[in-house]
Amino acid sequence: MTAAISALSHRLRPLVAAVCLGAAAVLTSQPAFARGPEGIADVAEKVIDAVVNISTSQTIEAKNDGRGAVPQLPPGSPFEEFFDDFFKNRKGGKGGGDLQPHKTSSLGSGFIVDESGIVVTNNHVIADADEINVIMNDGTKIKADIVGIDKKTDLAVLKFKPPRPLTTVKFGDSDKLRLGDWVIAIGNPFSLGGTVTAGIVSAKNRDISSGPYDSYIQTDAAINRGNSGGPLFNLDGEVIGVNTLIISPSGGSIGIGFAVPSKTVAGVVDQLRQFGELRRGWLGVRIQGVTDEIAESLNIKPARGALIAGVDDKGPAKPAGIEPGDVVIKFDGHDIKEPKDLSRVVADTAVGKEVDVVIIRKGAEETHHVTLGKLEDTDKVQAALRPKDDATPDKPVTQKALGLDLATLSKDLRGKYKIKDGVKGVLITGVDGASDAADKRLSAGDVIVEVAQEAVSSAADIKKRIDQLKKDGKKSVLLLVANGDGELRFVALNMQ
Repeated sequence: MTAAISALSHRLRPLVAAVCLGAAAVLTSQPAFARGPEGIADVAEKVIDAVVNISTSQTIEAKNDGRGAVPQLPPGSPFEEFFDDFFKNRKGGKGGGDLQPHKTSSLGSGFIVDESGIVVTNNHVIADADEINVIMNDGTKIKADIVGIDKKTDLAVLKFKPPRPLTTVKFGDSDKLRLGDWVIAIGNPFSLGGTVTAGIVSAKNRDISSGPYDSYIQTDAAINRGNSGGPLFNLDGEVIGVNTLIISPSGGSIGIGFAVPSKTVAGVVDQLRQFGELRRGWLGVRIQGVTDEIAESLNIKPARGALIAGVDDKGPAKPAGIEPGDVVIKFDGHDIKEPKDLSRVVADTAVGKEVDVVIIRKGAEETHHVTLGKLEDTDKVQAALRPKDDATPDKPVTQKALGLDLATLSKDLRGKYKIKDGVKGVLITGVDGASDAADKRLSAGDVIVEVAQEAVSSAADIKKRIDQLKKDGKKSVLLLVANGDGELRFVALNMQ
C-alpha cells in the first residue's frame, strides 16, 4: 500500500509542479500590471523642467470688525491684567487688535509653452495678486506679468523674462483621450514642488456646473491643493489638460480631480496671447433644455437639442429669422444634443463667421444662416426676478386651468405684480401647490405669453387652447412664460 502511494506521488509530482509554476507566473505578473505602463519615468524626466511653481502675494487691508475689541470685564476682575496684556498691548493700539495691512501668499502650478517665457496656469491661482513670481524646477525665481485671463474657463497666461533657454511642452489632442488612458500630473501640491502622480482618465466631458463651458477631464491621478494650474500629460509627454479642481471633503486627493481639456486651453491661450482677452462667438439667444414633455409638445423624437427661450433684439439670431420655440439641433456642422453643446460650440466659433444653424420648428427642420457677433464679457448675472409673495387675498380670478389661477392683465394688476408694459399675455395670480405647475416653479406674477406656440391674451384663450389639445390626444402643453421684466422661458405641463 505504501509502495503504491509512493508511486502515485511520483507520477503526480510533475503535474503539481506545473500547476504551481503557472500560479507563480500569475502572481509575478500581477505586480508588474499594478505598477502601470512603462515610460512614466521617461515622460516625467522629459517634461519636468517645463513645469513651474507660481508664487503670489497680496496686501490685505486689515479691518476692525469688532472681533479684536477688549472684552468688558468687571472692575478688579482677576482676568483684567491678562486681557490688558493680550489685547491692549498688541500692535495697533488699545482695543483694536492688529490693524496694520499685511501680506498673504499662495502657491500654485503652471507650465511653459513658449521659449519666450509664456506660462499657462489657472486664473484663481493669480487672482487679485499684487506680485506674481515663477519658480523654476531648479529654484530660480523670476517676476512674471499677466498677459491675459479668462474667468469663464479659469485660465491665465503669464510672461516672464527667461534667464536661459527654456524647456517647453506642447498641447496634445484631448479629443483623442479614451476612458482608462494613463495620464500624469505634475505640480506643486502643498508647496512640494516637482511632484509627479499618475492615474487614468476616469471620465470625459464632465459638467460640474462650475461655469458656462464645463467639459472637464476627470482623473484619479492624485491632485491636491497647489496642483492648480499644473499640466496633465499623456504618455507622449503632451499636455492634454490643466488641473483645476478636486472634490474632497478633507482637502486632499480622494481620486476625483478635474482638468480643463487641452482643446479648450489651446484656443484660450492663443486668443489671450493675440488679443489679451477672449473673443467668443455670440448668437444672441437664451436657451434651455428639451425635456421629454417639451419634446412631445413640439413633435420632436427623440428629445434633443437646445430650445430657444428668447432672442435678443440686437443679436445675430434675430435678423436670421430664429425665433423663441425653435430647437437648435445642429450648429456649423456640429450636432447639438443639449444646451451646453450649443454654448460651447458658439463660444469656440470665430466672431464674424457665417454659419448654418439647423432648427426644428413645428416639427419640421429648417436651416438658417447666421453671422456670429462678439460676446461681451460681463459678470452681470441674468436671473429671472420673481415676486416671492403668492398671498394675494383679493385675486381677480377669471379662469382656472392646469392648477393655475389666471387673470387678464390690467393696469392695476401690472402695478401690483410689477409687470412691465411691454409684457403681453395672461397673468398667473395663484398656483395649486400640489400641481405640476408648482413643481415646474411657476408662481404668481408670471405671465403666460403663448400656449402651444400660439399667443394668448385672455384666460379664456388659454382654456380654449388646452381643451383643443386634449381633444387632439396631447398629454402635455408647452407654455412660453415671462417674468415681470419680460425674460422668457418654456415650461411643459402635464395635462393628464
